[in-house]
Amino acid sequence: MTKRSLTAVTRPTAGDSHRAAAPTSDRILTTRVGLQIPEAVTFDGWERAGTHLSRIIDTSSWCLGDWLVFGKRRYQDRYRRAVDAVGLDYQTLRNYAWVAGRFELSRRRESLSFQHHAEVAALPAETQDYWLDVAQEGGWSRSALRRAVRDAARRASAGSASVALPRVLVPQDNVELWRRAARYAERDLGPWVIETLNQAAARALG
Repeated sequence: MTKRSLTAVTRPTAGDSHRAAAPTSDRILTTRVGLQIPEAVTFDGWERAGTHLSRIIDTSSWCLGDWLVFGKRRYQDRYRRAVDAVGLDYQTLRNYAWVAGRFELSRRRESLSFQHHAEVAALPAETQDYWLDVAQEGGWSRSALRRAVRDAARRASAGSASVALPRVLVPQDNVELWRRAARYAERDLGPWVIETLNQAAARALG
């Protein structure tokens, strides 16, 4: 495995054993089971390593999504077997694939994270581009983009006609789970349920 000096993160060579040698100087070694961080590392080096690792994770989300989209299209009868063979969680991959399928390469913003794109993936393409442009120009975090999109949706729904759904009986455990998820997302239960159902419908319709 080749060594990398980028952002003070390096990888052990192919000849290294599974227990890599202790890092020297201020270099942070990546191993199969985690990081080896020397006490001599500077704050700047530690910070650059975190930035580099976050980019790797972000890139991996896009790449895994594209990988599954291609496999599902090209090898319909065999791709699921490949997914099982690599040992990745299928539902996680499906989420990656759904977002990747909503954005062709030319519309992805390198300055924004995969999660930024996920926040607007359920919206029409033109609306996606609008919000991504705004987030990019304003340097918004994922959370700031989420709040802005939700506020806009709330204002739009307030001015539209509402229809009462048929009564649905739901197990208490499900309701408690949804309440916890809504609190985690900093939303009221009702708007959270509507938004989640809209996202599920968009995924189901491709």
